[in-house]
Amino acid sequence: MYEKIQETASWLRERMSTSPKTAIILGTGLGQLASEITDSYEFPYSEIPNFPVSTVEGHAGKLIFGKLGGKDIMAMEGRFHFYEGYNMKEVTFPERVMFELGIETLFVSNASGGMNPKFQIGDLMVIDDHINFFPEHPLRGKNFPTGPRFPDMHEAYDKQLRDLADEIAKEKNIPVQHGVYVGVQGPTFETPAEYRMYRTLGGDAVGMSTVPEVIVARHCGIKVFGISIITDLGGFDVPVEVSHEEVQIAANAAQPKMTEIMREMIRRS
Repeated sequence: MYEKIQETASWLRERMSTSPKTAIILGTGLGQLASEITDSYEFPYSEIPNFPVSTVEGHAGKLIFGKLGGKDIMAMEGRFHFYEGYNMKEVTFPERVMFELGIETLFVSNASGGMNPKFQIGDLMVIDDHINFFPEHPLRGKNFPTGPRFPDMHEAYDKQLRDLADEIAKEKNIPVQHGVYVGVQGPTFETPAEYRMYRTLGGDAVGMSTVPEVIVARHCGIKVFGISIITDLGGFDVPVEVSHEEVQIAANAAQPKMTEIMREMIRRS
């Protein structure tokens, strides 16, 4: 696997005309931010050696380089999920490549189901912490030389970046929530009983991504900021019937707020 990571990083490095220190992962229905990138050039995942390919609607499947907020950035328009059949080494392959390319800060976004009764559809939730319910750990197996065998995760999501998000949101009058993200394998949406369990355990939102990517990024020493768009609700007294199409619609509607915050965060960080 390490040889493949090196091969992919080398292939990209030979074709890159910029040297970004910041990367962004755009989740389900969150591709609008990609249109904000200027001086861009891109590579479809299918053309990148060893790269997995997105199979989910709402994930364009391309790697974009350019400028956002006046900074050189790298953006993944579409991510890879455990439920697609990839193993965790494949799901987190891009984060390993990011490290080899010199990425120092990673912004991750996702669409998630809200369990906190104070949340509403369309809310933005800054991720303070996560609970890992994936059945396979991305660091299982031989340890990569990028980090320790037993990495500390007490601050997986960088506090300075979270504080900066709050500062910008206040300036722009954009309400934001904070909470704990629960990562599950999917692909089924949660049952009412599962929603109640995750909420009882301390979760505020639940989704099928993000946690493996964050774990590997932190193992590599990359700072992380995470944000969720609440696209559906489930809990003790809330109907939980939901479809992927409804999730995409809700994510699209909330995109401008998320884009505004993340663009300004990148400019200032």
